Amino acid sequence: MYDTAMSEGLADYGGAFEPGFRLERLSHAALARLGREYMLFGHIRDRALMPAVGIRFGPPEIEALSILEWMGASPIYTQRMRRAMNIRGDDMASLMKSLQLDVGFPHRYMDVRYHVENERLGYFWLDCCGALLDVEPFGEKQVTSMCHAIEDPTFDATAYATNPQARMRPVHRPPRTPADRMPHCRWEIAIDPANPPAPEPAPTRAVARARVASFEFDPPDCADGEGWPDYAGEFDPDFRLERLSRRALVIACKEFALQSQLLARSAMLALAERHGEPASRELHLAQWRGLAPLSTRRICAAAGIAGDDAAALLKMLQVHPIFPPDYTRWGFELLDPSCGRFWLRDCEGCEDEEPRGFLSLLDDPACPGLDAMVQAVNPRARCRPVDPSGHPGARLAWEVRIDEAAAAAEDPPESAFLARSTVTSAQLED
Repeated sequence: MYDTAMSEGLADYGGAFEPGFRLERLSHAALARLGREYMLFGHIRDRALMPAVGIRFGPPEIEALSILEWMGASPIYTQRMRRAMNIRGDDMASLMKSLQLDVGFPHRYMDVRYHVENERLGYFWLDCCGALLDVEPFGEKQVTSMCHAIEDPTFDATAYATNPQARMRPVHRPPRTPADRMPHCRWEIAIDPANPPAPEPAPTRAVARARVASFEFDPPDCADGEGWPDYAGEFDPDFRLERLSRRALVIACKEFALQSQLLARSAMLALAERHGEPASRELHLAQWRGLAPLSTRRICAAAGIAGDDAAALLKMLQVHPIFPPDYTRWGFELLDPSCGRFWLRDCEGCEDEEPRGFLSLLDDPACPGLDAMVQAVNPRARCRPVDPSGHPGARLAWEVRIDEAAAAAEDPPESAFLARSTVTSAQLED
């Protein structure tokens, strides 16, 4: 019999738990919805890390670390996305296509508009910037740090990935004068053959040494369907994920998750170099606990995962971008409505060099990050490590159990800042 769900994809993951679930199972609309959440996750993970860095080392360290983090990762993931979406050339249209597929500019959270004047000149502006709305309440000093000190070098590093002679310069930017000035900022991008080619940023070279930088995804196991098979065609100033075909959306979603993985590696490298590996580990454990409640609930809502039983917990773990699919490979087993198991299989992520983002933190027997994720679905859920030998090829394994007699866990204190951030209420759908 013709299986409509298999042919067209699941509208969401609200049905039965599937041990072998993959993103390819979702429909075109569901992938576009989840893709926007994967983009936003790049900002959520930053909002969970930087306050802890500021408390530990002072506000100036937030600025320094942010520059190193984004300079280390963005040239690599920009080049990856260019290959994945068949974006060729080094002209203005090609550069702006890459910006449209960057987790730094999550669709609808950052309302970015684009105009290509010619092959060497273009403009983009933000009619609304969620990041600015987060920072403005803290005063002009913090706004200047983000919109001047951080953006100047990191924007040019992103442009470098398409054309080393490209430069991004502000036409106007915050602090806003008057306070309600619109758009929030406007930038000019110029490609000038007279510019000396920018060198590869030093932080980029450090991040690029890992396998994750050159890791190649397997071709998606689904049909293209309607939509663009890639972004090789004309530049679309109003581009949205729905323009892509279902197969291209699977590729984009996996790349978005890997963009956050690269950012995590970049931040870990920078923190370890500046403050030592123990401090880096401690801060990233705090980051994981901080991002878990909000990101988990948003992902569940986007994927249509309802309920709070063990099946819902395992579904959430299958679609959450914290462990990029295929770069990390997992197994899942539902034992009963209150208990399930999951395990990390041999994969590229296991063989990569340290630091490996959140994979580096899985050896903690207390499972603080995993607990914070499952407790965002059911506050009486707990994870514990188990012997992985019962699962062929498994490196690590855990049991997640819901104990109705256990005290309901509260959201970790590390999540308090995110609860006040604009990412909490960001509406990414029409």
